[in-house]
Amino acid sequence: MEARRRALLVALAVLALAAAAEGYNITKILAAYPEYSQFNKLLTQTRLAQDINKRRTITVLVVANGDMGSLAGGGRTLQTIRHMLQIHVLVDYYGGKKLHQLAHGVTACSSMFQESGAAPGMSGYVNITQHRGGKVTFTAEDAEDSAPSSAFVKSVKEIPYDLAVLQISKVLASPEAEAPVAAPAPVNITELLSKKYCKSFAGLLAADADAYSTINATKDNGLTLFCPVDSAVASFMPKYKNLTAKGRTAILLYHAVPDYYSLQLLTSISGKVSTLATSNVAKKDYSFDVEKDGETAELDTKVNSASVTYTIKDDDPLAVYAISKFLQPKELYKIAKDIAPAPAPEGPKKKKTTKKKPSAAASPSDDDDDDDSAADSPDDSSSDDATADKDGAAPSAVAGWVTAAVAVASALALAA
Repeated sequence: MEARRRALLVALAVLALAAAAEGYNITKILAAYPEYSQFNKLLTQTRLAQDINKRRTITVLVVANGDMGSLAGGGRTLQTIRHMLQIHVLVDYYGGKKLHQLAHGVTACSSMFQESGAAPGMSGYVNITQHRGGKVTFTAEDAEDSAPSSAFVKSVKEIPYDLAVLQISKVLASPEAEAPVAAPAPVNITELLSKKYCKSFAGLLAADADAYSTINATKDNGLTLFCPVDSAVASFMPKYKNLTAKGRTAILLYHAVPDYYSLQLLTSISGKVSTLATSNVAKKDYSFDVEKDGETAELDTKVNSASVTYTIKDDDPLAVYAISKFLQPKELYKIAKDIAPAPAPEGPKKKKTTKKKPSAAASPSDDDDDDDSAADSPDDSSSDDATADKDGAAPSAVAGWVTAAVAVASALALAA
């Protein structure tokens, strides 16, 4: 019985730690250290920072501004620089303590370059060696024999078993990571959409200069675009025509997520994603939920939902997917509510005289020129729900700690 209680205590403690775990943002972490500003800037420019933030159990090997070496040189495409940075991101956790406790004093660890599929053979692995006197060095698997190793300098930031940020003395030499990669060919969004199921949506984008320019300016830095198929656009057109100009721009931007999501990643995430409308429309949420639906993904706006039906383009940094319906944001349309069961019959009541409230359509809005004019007149619950989403996101870390505390308390009670 005692053994079972101890096992249960350990299991609940593990669950508590998982519940309390918080996400991290590598660019915000490095922003606190100006000596790594150049490395941090490249993480943002290559969009590798976004990929790091989505991972757990990872180690980032950073170099100081004065040691950037080959990374600081010009003439390389962003994709080549991305590969060079990827070799500095190990897909395992190596805190300062673990570095000095290596079995046999040496180990090989896979990097994000190896996982990218661009590294031939084992060239994306990094060898970690512990030397006499406690010195630890890092060497890319494909480095030339004459290439000097990079030494561990110090631990910058550690979130045990999730993230370790370590400073090393120089950039890792890797011929394969440094191999030139051609810049991606320019993509014409409207031409791409017109060829595959989304000619009508392409026409709407082409007719809206603000939406088109915003999407076009984002596509090379990471973009996932969801285009309703032609039949979905035809069904939605009566509502679309009733939107104001600002509303039309907002709803088009609502179909674009400022990050690259492969279909594999899209079907593995579950939760809220922000859109280009989120960052371009003041004080509005404009997000939707993504959920796995069999082998594809479903997008839920709280007003309606749509499924990904076809992959038009999936090539980092741009992904374009055809979807079954035109997405309707809760900021513009009434939220779909479940039908409540009929109330039980009540006894006769005295007739009461109530004053008739003015309808939402009759009452003037605080921002008549805003993008809330829609085919379905939005009610106050739309803005309330947008606020609720934001408020609900803020205390998520607190909720994790509360869950952890409850789990630990339960474990202690059972073990008593």
